[in-house]
Amino acid sequence: MSYKKLFEQWNNVNEMEAVWKDDLKLLANDEKRQEDAFYRDLEFGTGGMRGEIGAGTNRINNYTVRKATTGLVEYIKVAGTEAMNRGVVIAYDSRRFSPEFAKEAARTLAAGGVKAYVYTEPRTTPQLSFSVRELNAYMGIVITASHNPPEYNGYKVYGQDGAQLNLLDADSVIEYVKKAGDALSIKNDEVNEELIVYLDESIDASYIDALKTVQENSTLAQKTDLKVVFTPLHGASGETVQRILSEAGYQHIFYVNEQMEPNGEFPTVVSPNPEEKSAFEYAIQYGEKHGADLLIAVDPDGDRVGAAVKADSGYKLLTGNQTGAILIEYLLMMRKEKGTMPANGRVLKTIVTSDLGRVIAEYYGASTEDVLTGFKFIGEKIKNYEETKEFEFLFGYEESYGYLVKDFARDKDAVQSVLVLVEAAAYYKQQGLTLVDVLNNLYERHGYYLEGLVSVTKKGVSGAKAIANLLEQIRVNPIKEIAGIEVLSQEDYLSSIRTFTDGREQEQILLPSSNVLKYFLADGSWVCVRPSGTEPKVKYYFGVISESAEESKQKLEAIKESFSSNLNQYLE
Repeated sequence: MSYKKLFEQWNNVNEMEAVWKDDLKLLANDEKRQEDAFYRDLEFGTGGMRGEIGAGTNRINNYTVRKATTGLVEYIKVAGTEAMNRGVVIAYDSRRFSPEFAKEAARTLAAGGVKAYVYTEPRTTPQLSFSVRELNAYMGIVITASHNPPEYNGYKVYGQDGAQLNLLDADSVIEYVKKAGDALSIKNDEVNEELIVYLDESIDASYIDALKTVQENSTLAQKTDLKVVFTPLHGASGETVQRILSEAGYQHIFYVNEQMEPNGEFPTVVSPNPEEKSAFEYAIQYGEKHGADLLIAVDPDGDRVGAAVKADSGYKLLTGNQTGAILIEYLLMMRKEKGTMPANGRVLKTIVTSDLGRVIAEYYGASTEDVLTGFKFIGEKIKNYEETKEFEFLFGYEESYGYLVKDFARDKDAVQSVLVLVEAAAYYKQQGLTLVDVLNNLYERHGYYLEGLVSVTKKGVSGAKAIANLLEQIRVNPIKEIAGIEVLSQEDYLSSIRTFTDGREQEQILLPSSNVLKYFLADGSWVCVRPSGTEPKVKYYFGVISESAEESKQKLEAIKESFSSNLNQYLE
């Protein structure tokens, strides 16, 4: 059916809620937006779905949420009565319509005979993951669009281990969602309200108790004069972080009052993304006022964390890779000193994450494994090693500011990370060091690792085609050099083939198929290109190493410029 016919179909639904009716009126006079809202169904991918809020098949609204949940109901029914009775936990963050979408999902589950456990106030994504495990639920749903702009929301699905669905299970759910049919035709009028259970504070208390176990030195809180500024950026983590830091005993924590309350409009920030310097504007003001040593910002659903450290020239923002390196250094050093480092300890990271974490882990006698981008692959490995006992999980992270210290949650957990970051900063302050000093010491010990990221946004139908064309072109025309540096090998994760330029035989890549290409250069640098799974973007990742900070900086800029200008020609 054409987008125009779909628009008319939606426009003719008399009982449609006023908010979507109003949106349809706006679309009637905007041909381009109308096409974008109806040219396809909002994609339900391996991690769920994310999109702009509004009327339309390619938007997130109560109808598309109902359709997604109907597919989930059918998936659970196949698993049997026990799975239906174990039910689904639902959490949501501070975004527009998050409570409404959570309620819609709960009603749809209950209408299909599946129990729904629902939080009545915003809770973080990692707490949702924890809750699935704590309640022995069969699945979980969290309504969030992470750090996207206010006009977005999303719907993420979790398995019974508390991790995002693995690819096999996700593909099965996707098929059931596709079979659910026309979103407008799905009704959930007959709901068994007894199947909807509202969660109380006992789950919060259990999560707090679990969080306390990530501490390596719980006595530091009473000794330190460390000053910290924290902001949840109007998201769901504020109350939880405040509680855990208080119960841990930290005294000098300053909270950004203007940003503590959940608010999906994110009124005080350009973007609620701790990867961006603008998100720290208020935190920096608080830091300067109170003389804070450390600033911490967490994204709206509480799974990503950014940090800034007091330095001579103001506050230095750490990258996701740098924060990850500091956390690995602190945690593994403490475990080594305490004699709790396992012989088979393993750190998990993604293919676009810095190799500095790998060499730190090796320094302490641990191994590191790369997985595809997406924390679900880290969660899958944790489950695998839990079953086989081949390795013991030590730490999981990705360059995009996501970390997991302990696996009582199976997704990145900013609250765990906040507690360990504060503890690490307190520990090093006792030695007269800042976290920047620690980072510089790591560079001196292991080499100057430096990473970069370029994101190119290409919206709409034409943008999706342009990104697909780019990946096709660089497969047809393999890249042989970047910034004058020879490419030694290429990893194509779509074909799962590793190719060498010196004529060696191709190798199989033992990872799931994904539309990603990675290049390894003669000087130890690497470059990776992948389309975003959640936003209309293509991303170029870069990693370099040298013997000095200046050399790494120059090398990184040259490679970024060369690679970006070469690839952007395919996006025109």
